[in-house]
Amino acid sequence: MTVKKGRLLSELKVKTKGNILGFTDELISSRLLTMGILPGSQIELIRKAPLRGGFYIKFDNQRIALRSIEAASILVAVSK
Repeated sequence: MTVKKGRLLSELKVKTKGNILGFTDELISSRLLTMGILPGSQIELIRKAPLRGGFYIKFDNQRIALRSIEAASILVAVSK
């Protein structure tokens, strides 16, 4: 098993962009994959809700809201 270096989407600052490396949770990853959130996709954190609410993201020209537990399972390689 290879360890991928990246940051969790839930830890990123607003307006941060990057590429999805993978997922940390198998059950949540299957749901994210069916929504079209795939490893290698470009992702941007648009907005965070207060008090660990939700996350509004943009990936591959689509915009969706995620729960905090879903965002915490996405590994991102941050673009500079």
